[in-house]
Parts: sequence; structure tokens; C-alpha cells
Amino acid sequence: MGTSSLKHWLIGLMMALSLLLAGCTIPVVKSEVTTFHEWPAALQEKTYVFERTKEQDNNLEYRNYENMVRSELNRLGFKEASSGQTPQLKVTLDYSISVRDVREIYPVVVDPGWGSPYWPWPYWRSYYPPFYGPFYDPFWYGPPVVQQRESNYQVFTRRLHVVIMQAADGKKLYDTTVVSEGSNGSLAAIMPYLVRSMFADFPGKNGVPRQVELKMEK
Repeated sequence: MGTSSLKHWLIGLMMALSLLLAGCTIPVVKSEVTTFHEWPAALQEKTYVFERTKEQDNNLEYRNYENMVRSELNRLGFKEASSGQTPQLKVTLDYSISVRDVREIYPVVVDPGWGSPYWPWPYWRSYYPPFYGPFYDPFWYGPPVVQQRESNYQVFTRRLHVVIMQAADGKKLYDTTVVSEGSNGSLAAIMPYLVRSMFADFPGKNGVPRQVELKMEK
């Protein structure tokens, strides 16, 4: 096999491997959960009711997220009060999403020979910067060049806040907030992972932020 053919074969192999690695990547939702609570250790009755604002009461998106919280509460042994039953607890929830623009400038080391229109050098060099070829030759394509690259993207901040209080006097027993940042701007797609992260270690340590990572399901 000639040198030219060998180089083309290596380029094709590297591109195939890079596509395979990219396809195997599973998105992860990273969240920070902060909880403040005075949860009674001997709380026997866990009947609850959702307390909604007027706007929430006629909001289908809110109802969907409320169902997610309801499922987690039921999993933890809570029971929603039936009609006419006096609940022990009240639950409130609110949520939000915001976006900010990010501009990032960073240096990239480039091998001149790999910078052809047929080779995605920025992607490959970011993962395998020391690779030159099967027969190491630092002058195969010439000396490396440092270039400035600019990246512009958006970061979304997704937030969920839940409070559980005594129904009789409104005393807060559990106040928790989960915040997650990422490139996904669909709150509906991320909300199931925010809810699961929030109740992953109920009631959790008081006033101690914790990090939770959940793999997204396809």
C-alpha cells in the first residue's frame, strides 16, 4: 500500500471511529438540589393536597408537572387526600426556564495537512491532539499552527421548586429547589429528570446542596 493510499485509509478509519463514538454518547441531565427541611421523624399520616394558584388551576403544562410530582410522592408513601378528607399536608410547586447567550474564544492547535475540506480537523484534534500517523513523523504535514476559534451558543437554566407544609397552620416542613443547566431548551423534556433528582434522597440532608446526574432515556 502506497503512502498516499495509507493516509486516505487512516483518515477514513478515524472518521468512522469518531462517528461511532459520537453515536454512543448518552445525554446526561446534571442537577443541583438544595433542600431545607424540618421533617418530623414520627410523621404518621402523609395525606396531602396540591395547593394551586388561580393561573395554575387552568394550566395544562402545570398539571402535567404536578402529575410527575404526584407519582414521586406516592412512591415515597404519601397519599393524596380524597374528596371531603382533611389532608395533613399541602404541596405547592413552581417552575421556570431562562436562557443566556454564551460567547467563547479558545485556541486550537491545527496540523496544516489535516485542515482540508475533506477532514473535520477541529473535531478530531480536540480528541486526539498527539496523533500524527502510524510512522511518527512530526513533519508529515508541517509544523502545527495555533488558531483562535469562536463558539456561540445558548445555555438554558431549568428550575423546579417544591414546598410541603402542614395544612393546619402552613408551617413549612420541606422546601427544595433543583436547578439544571444545559443546551436543551425544552422544559417538558427535562422536567421528569428534575423531579426524579429532587426526590432521589428524600428528605435529604438539611441545607447541603448535592449533585445528581441522570442519563436521559431515548
